[in-house]
Amino acid sequence: MNNTAGSFALLGAKVPRDATVAAKLRKAGAIILGKTNLSQWANFRSSNSSNGWSAYGGQTYGAYYPGQDPSGSSSGSGVASSLGLAVASLGTETDGSIISPSQLNNLVGIKPTVGLTSRALVIPISEHQDTVGPMARTVKDAALLLQAIAGSDSYDNYTSAIPFKHELPDYSKACKLNALKGKRIGVPRNYIGSRTTTTAPILDAFEAALGVLKEAGAIIVDNTNYTAYTEYVQSDAEDTVLDADFVANLKSYLDQLTYNPTGVKSLADVRAFTHNFTAEEYPSRNTVTWDQSLALNFTNESPEFWAAYTYDLYLGGPGGILGALKNHSLDAVVTPSRVSSGISAIIGAPIVTVPLGAYPPGTQVRTNARGNLNATAPNIPFGISFSGAHWSEEKLIGFAYAFEQRTLVREKVKPYLAPKTELKDIVG
Repeated sequence: MNNTAGSFALLGAKVPRDATVAAKLRKAGAIILGKTNLSQWANFRSSNSSNGWSAYGGQTYGAYYPGQDPSGSSSGSGVASSLGLAVASLGTETDGSIISPSQLNNLVGIKPTVGLTSRALVIPISEHQDTVGPMARTVKDAALLLQAIAGSDSYDNYTSAIPFKHELPDYSKACKLNALKGKRIGVPRNYIGSRTTTTAPILDAFEAALGVLKEAGAIIVDNTNYTAYTEYVQSDAEDTVLDADFVANLKSYLDQLTYNPTGVKSLADVRAFTHNFTAEEYPSRNTVTWDQSLALNFTNESPEFWAAYTYDLYLGGPGGILGALKNHSLDAVVTPSRVSSGISAIIGAPIVTVPLGAYPPGTQVRTNARGNLNATAPNIPFGISFSGAHWSEEKLIGFAYAFEQRTLVREKVKPYLAPKTELKDIVG
């Protein structure tokens, strides 16, 4: 199947083999139905585009309100899984691209530790932050999918860091109703954000969720704040890491193509193609992100890059979630999913999001910055996230399952439309 990142620049290009995660799914017996649309280039092109839009795939909409912003970048994966067009799907995350479309499409999403799943032949942004994970309607389905795709791969040396000696944990067996009993769950209040008209329904649902966690036997440790949070908010280190990685990592991907009809070999080539191919909608949708990447004039092997990356490791590590876990002897932290991705992204740590609720009737409809999608509206879902240390997926899956089974929020939030055609109607 075409692997395009939603761009005509890669239409018709050939790769030497399946991506490792696709090959693992096939080996596990999965039937791969197809590919879904994404926010073009995994939302790493424009400052003025829209979630779920790509030149090749068009605009994806969420199913919970007319014209809904589906979030991204794994937009189609979120909508398709939520509507049951597939039993589950894969998404990729650099910072938020599994967690955000999962929560806004009423799904469970698992963003694995960087290195738990192979990125081989996945169109990249950043080798330091990219990861592939499942998006499904239940925690157990997501856990089963993670089991199928996780593990070492000679094509991705980051997977050599997997610490499990002989075999992976059994992620589906982590789905236990008593998983939260006696576990210390932190609440980093300074990371959760302030109360506004938009956030009020989310924060109210989050406070109620803390009560559910207590009833499930968790020990809630409040105000486990991130000590470097102010520095994190002011930092541009992540931008530097992603910009430098993208230039190098995209070239590495393009170098592997066995057939390349447009001849693009670098980010500069892709930008030039995009500027000159009408269907790419330039300049209506700009290439500011690429412009910044190319303007860096240094690589991901330079001293400037390593200064930014090591600063990220401090902000997300001792000054962030790892510091909170250590300082307060926590098993995980819990936050609304709308804010959960960033601090874990910069250190490559895992997150699991679970449905938490939806905006109530009467919610004021607000559009995205481009004005073409409804970003806030009645019935649009939101989630709660469990975040932890590297390689703690087994634990986080258990916590997510224990919460899910006590609330069953997914069953209470219904899409405003649903598919009526079943596979049996097409395949005789």
